[in-house]
Amino acid sequence: MIVSHKHKFIFLKTNKTAGTSIEIALSKFCGPDDIITPISPVDEETRQRLGYRGPQNFHAPWSDYGLRDIAALLLKGRRKSRFFNHITGRMVRQYIGEDVWNSYYKFCFERNPYDRVISHYYWCNRTEPRPPLSSFIHSPQALGLKHRGYEVYTLDGQVAVDRVCRYESIAEELEEVRKAIGLPEPLVLPRAKSSHRADTRSYREVLGEEERDWVTSMFGDELRLLGYHF
Repeated sequence: MIVSHKHKFIFLKTNKTAGTSIEIALSKFCGPDDIITPISPVDEETRQRLGYRGPQNFHAPWSDYGLRDIAALLLKGRRKSRFFNHITGRMVRQYIGEDVWNSYYKFCFERNPYDRVISHYYWCNRTEPRPPLSSFIHSPQALGLKHRGYEVYTLDGQVAVDRVCRYESIAEELEEVRKAIGLPEPLVLPRAKSSHRADTRSYREVLGEEERDWVTSMFGDELRLLGYHF
């Protein structure tokens, strides 16, 4: 997640939508006062190698610390975070205030839910033997896709960002965002979070009737919003 005061934009990060690559690319243009949340150590190495800004200004102020937070700091050297990877827009608005939230350009990415579920399935089950997809859709990991997707960029069921970009048209979408926020040059996406999906078949070939119906029911909001279909 990034809040850029320099360019007055907010990037809300959903999962399984190339969010880490986008975040790294945006970091190139961030200033010292911008909020950038941490990513995985491997991806931070990529960001550092490119010479872009790393995590900054994401920690909670000392006034937010409770006894557990102080204990974690003293025993583990771990500071409390206010902003984090897949933070919801509701929480961002609460922390940065209504004026900044309303005046900055806000965007995120969404992906066809049928394909997104399969991508997440392989990410959560990177080695064989993998559980059946019919079992995975009832797991906490699968159910968490909603929390790290639609619930990130909506408030009370209403879209709260200026643009919900399509993962399937990522290059064109990023160019439109670049123009909107005034970045001086096109965004170049690095390779981040290598794929664990060996099966390259279309979701239409992978999902059975049970899985298809579950996705249709669980992600009806996304399907209606962006016109995705099976």
